[in-house]
Amino acid sequence: MGIMSFQGARSKTKKQDETPIKVSDYMTRDLITFTPNQSVMEVIEALVKHKISGGPVVDHSNKLLGIISEGDCIKQLNESRYYNMPIDDATVEKFMVKDVETIDGNLNIFDAANKFLQTKRRRFPIIEDGKLVGQISQKDVMKAALKMKGQNWYGK
Repeated sequence: MGIMSFQGARSKTKKQDETPIKVSDYMTRDLITFTPNQSVMEVIEALVKHKISGGPVVDHSNKLLGIISEGDCIKQLNESRYYNMPIDDATVEKFMVKDVETIDGNLNIFDAANKFLQTKRRRFPIIEDGKLVGQISQKDVMKAALKMKGQNWYGK
């Protein structure tokens, strides 16, 4: 009986060692953000300069308002050409996606990977107390996989 109880305790300890890695461990906290009144051309310049595919749109208090991506910028370029409108007049607010799905920073990285597969999104913002605190991308999940190589990811 004493042995069984010892094995039980050992089993619990092992589970604690296998604590899932959270989204917050791999999210990017130092984000390039945009404002609703910025011009789309400024966004394009930032996306190209920083080699990113999009970014969150926030207000003065860092509340998430939307996301603007390369695709949104391309749409604006296409519309300005089609309607012969000046490109400098286009603002982020008009072209950003306002219905943004966020992800919990405490979510297990494997569950985040699954969410990427289900939604076919490239990135998810992370909100705490109504404020943007970070963003997780598909690339961040792949970095987690590389870091965990040889631990509890591949052996099962």
